[in-house]
Amino acid sequence: MAFRFIHTADLHLDSPLRSLALRDPDLAELIAEASRIVLRRIVDLCLSEQVDALLIAGDLYDGQQTSMKTAQFLKTELARLGPAGIRTFIIRGNHDAESTITRELSPPDGVTIFEGRAQALPLTKGDLQIRIHGLSFRDRHAPESLLGKYKTPVADALNIGLMHSSLNGSPNHDPYAPCALADLQNSGFDYWALGHIHKRAEYPGPAHVVMPGIPQGRDIGEPGAGSVTLVSIGKNGVQTEARIVAEAAFVPVTVDLSGCDDWRDLRDPVERALDAARLPVPHLVARLRLTGQTPLAARLLRDRDLALAEAQQIARAMGGTWVEKLVLDFAPRPPESGALGELATIIARDIQGSAGYEAALEALRRDLEAALPTSDLRDKLAPIAPALTEAGIAEVLARLGGRG
Repeated sequence: MAFRFIHTADLHLDSPLRSLALRDPDLAELIAEASRIVLRRIVDLCLSEQVDALLIAGDLYDGQQTSMKTAQFLKTELARLGPAGIRTFIIRGNHDAESTITRELSPPDGVTIFEGRAQALPLTKGDLQIRIHGLSFRDRHAPESLLGKYKTPVADALNIGLMHSSLNGSPNHDPYAPCALADLQNSGFDYWALGHIHKRAEYPGPAHVVMPGIPQGRDIGEPGAGSVTLVSIGKNGVQTEARIVAEAAFVPVTVDLSGCDDWRDLRDPVERALDAARLPVPHLVARLRLTGQTPLAARLLRDRDLALAEAQQIARAMGGTWVEKLVLDFAPRPPESGALGELATIIARDIQGSAGYEAALEALRRDLEAALPTSDLRDKLAPIAPALTEAGIAEVLARLGGRG
């Protein structure tokens, strides 16, 4: 006999759209609704798998964006689990701590929301003794490890802990309640159900530590098919399985246009690349990167808006496929003849490498540095690379040129 549960975190219900590129109203509606669809899908999975519990390790909401309507939707969905005998255990993460709604809505029967003081709640299944440990964020910021505040694991019981933590740290996430992996694995617990980092990670050991990742990405910075973790834990150890629940997957897709000589040649390679990038989710949202050696480069750089519209039309015709942004990664050759050829020669001979040119680049760098909001971002701003300016000059010349 084993104790079985679904472990998830970071649903960020009704999170505002983060990508300014989502200008397609149908795509915007899809992403805006996706977090709700995914929550419903998680509840459905709990019911179909007949698990014993659902564990949510923080950030159900998205801070001050939360409305009572969002909280009521959550309550309605979780209420479906109680009649099936499925318990729900929730801790509040940093975003939940921002939300006033979090504390105003009473949970349905069978749902436990841990408070800002550690608890260890007893459960039994057959001859298994289980303790569910949890501790919610009191405030948004938790700069120190919370591990020392948890209850001591109970001997002869399966000890499962919920923690919202940046673990060892991630460059894309703030360091909330940082905790060393080795400390978790040597804590005497059997399983740590983490949340906060939006990329899935699993660390087997004396304590099995899992970061389930965000079940529904919100932009290209959260790529791939989001999942939850199905866990079975008993006297024979821990078994885990990632189960995809995402409604849409953001995926970077690169298309090599080498050999394409005509605008009409775009369709086949774009279709092939989008088809190869499909994941087992209803919708693919692609950031399309066009590259390669092609005489179309100059025209694509000049008519970027038309190229994006063409790519979006190709994607729509495929069904369940979207292009949210087009990236052009070409290095077109400078023109060698005519007025533009003369201009390219003057730029290369008389401007690039001159003291005035270098001073202008440094002034631009300082302006960018001053516009950045924090010192750590300003420290990361390197001198503007020559390759970057050469690519920019080439693109300007391409835009000034004909259809190429």
